[in-house]
Amino acid sequence: MANPVHSPDVSLAQDERFVATSHRGLTYPLGERVPDVGTAIAVAPGVHWVRIPMAGPLDHINCWLVADGDATTIVDTGLNVEASVAAWRALFAVAPLASAPPARVICTHFHPDHIGLAGWLCRKFEAPIWMTRGEWLTGRLLTADVRDAVPDEQIDFWHAAGWDADQIAAAQAKGFGQFRRMVAPLPIGYRRIVDGEAVAIGDATWRVVVGSGHCPEHACLWNARDGVLIAGDQVLPRISSNVSLTASEPEADPLGEWLASIERLLQLPDDLLVLPAHGAPFTGLHARLAALRDEHRKRLDILEGFLSEPRRATDCFPRMFRRTITGDMLGLATGETLAHLRRLEVEGRAVRDVRDGVWWYCSQA
Repeated sequence: MANPVHSPDVSLAQDERFVATSHRGLTYPLGERVPDVGTAIAVAPGVHWVRIPMAGPLDHINCWLVADGDATTIVDTGLNVEASVAAWRALFAVAPLASAPPARVICTHFHPDHIGLAGWLCRKFEAPIWMTRGEWLTGRLLTADVRDAVPDEQIDFWHAAGWDADQIAAAQAKGFGQFRRMVAPLPIGYRRIVDGEAVAIGDATWRVVVGSGHCPEHACLWNARDGVLIAGDQVLPRISSNVSLTASEPEADPLGEWLASIERLLQLPDDLLVLPAHGAPFTGLHARLAALRDEHRKRLDILEGFLSEPRRATDCFPRMFRRTITGDMLGLATGETLAHLRRLEVEGRAVRDVRDGVWWYCSQA
């Protein structure tokens, strides 16, 4: 990934004041211990933690090796880059993979750091890939889109958000289709998993818990017997997941889906050991979910007050973010801001007017 700190995983609007420590409701059972590249740490019965490196400040993705009889189920994979491939090659030579090779690959969602090496692993070990249908189809669509020119619909979307001609030209110069460059070719077929499905992995049952908003149909895996939740990007301890409106579904309500997913996840036990895609395993699920929910709700209230007169998405950046939005951040900042503006629109707290192709938002108050 060219610049992982601005990847689809990370919100630019995260509450940087939130320090995830025990006095704020989160604890880290392993303390400062993390696996070195090419090594695995046991974190729960039959579950090992590995870290696959990525360039940039985000640094890594956590992947999980789950004992599956005389084999292993891999959950998430890392990017299709040499550093990630080298890390997996080192892992093949040590426990548990040295004696229990991969039998299947489960990907929580379609983002490149989660499926980037799924195709490579599946071919190498003749193993199937398991995903939800929404994530599989989205990943396949993006890897199959080979055009280099930016589509007109994307340019119109940027214009609607308030981008000026120079910003649009700069984005066009970067081209289109970067996604496929970070993902090894995926298999033609897959095994679908669905919300509520019980998946047997070894002697344990893992129930699929689907969330949405960060991506279409994100699969978490919950082992009730051992009190473990493989959370992917649905619940992260120290950073917030990116929730963006995009040109592919401009009338969607991703933030509404994200907030609804938080309420669904709050029905899970609070004492689970949460295994996130970024950061360290933690406990305190409900505290973190509440912090994520309240952060977005507060930002919605701030935006509504700012819309006392018509504003474009780009006008709202100072109210949305605690940093100056530069060119590298512009795309994600736009997506996140539009997701919040769209939620206000859906809740009846703002109206949108279109003038010369530009979206102008104003509060209903």
